[in-house]
Amino acid sequence: MQSYRMLVQAVTFDVGGTLIEPWPSVGHVYAEVAARHGHKNLAPDHLNRRFAAAWRAKENFDHSCAAWRMLVEQTFAGLTASVPRAPLFDDLFQRFAEAAAWRVYEDVRPALEWFQERQIRLGIISNWDERLRPLLQQLQLSHYFPVKVISIEAGCPKPHAQIFRQAATELGLPPGSILHVGDSPAEDLAGARAVGMRGLLLDRAARSGNKPGAATLADVVRLMEHPGAPELSDKD
Repeated sequence: MQSYRMLVQAVTFDVGGTLIEPWPSVGHVYAEVAARHGHKNLAPDHLNRRFAAAWRAKENFDHSCAAWRMLVEQTFAGLTASVPRAPLFDDLFQRFAEAAAWRVYEDVRPALEWFQERQIRLGIISNWDERLRPLLQQLQLSHYFPVKVISIEAGCPKPHAQIFRQAATELGLPPGSILHVGDSPAEDLAGARAVGMRGLLLDRAARSGNKPGAATLADVVRLMEHPGAPELSDKD
C-alpha cells in the first residue's frame, strides 16, 4: 500500500492556530495597548473572554479593517467609558502586524523543513488581511511558502471553494494531490474536502475528543509516513 507521502505532492496550511498564535494572548496585547491610551487595569483574561465571545458571534467577517474595528469595539464594549477611539484601534491593528505579538509554534519549522527536504511543495490558505505577507516575512516563515492565498486578496474566505481552487491552480496540481492542514473543522477540513483536497484537522487543544486528526505538526509528519492513515483520508 502506498504511503500518503507518495500520494500527496503539496501541503497547504492555515496560519492562525496552526502555524502561529497571539503572544502572550489577545487579551494581553489588548490590555497593554489600552493602558497606553488611558484605559488601565483591564484584565487580560477578561479581555480574552470578551474577544472570544465577539469572535464566535461574528457574521460575514471579511477581515477588512472595518470588520476588525467592529470586533474591537464589541470586545471593549462596557469596559471603557466610551467606544475605543481611532488611535487605540489603529495602535491595536498595527500591533498585530508586528512579530512581537505572535509566537511561532515550536513544531512548525522542523515540520516545514521535513517537507522541503522531501520536495513536497508548501502553501498557505488563510483567512487574513493585508498584514499577513509582511508578518510572515518578519517571522521568517515566508520563504517556506511559494504559494500564499489570502482571503482579503482572493475576495472570499474559507470555506469558499474558490480560495482552495486558487491554491491548487497556483500550485499547479490537482486538488486530490494536495493535503490541507488547519484548526477549523468547518473552514479548513470541510472546505478542503469539498473541492477534493485531503483535509487534516490540527487540534492543538485536543478539543475534538477522539475524532481523527493531529495534535501537532510532528503528528502530521508521522501520518505522512503511515500507509493508509485514516486521518489523511479524503473522505469524511
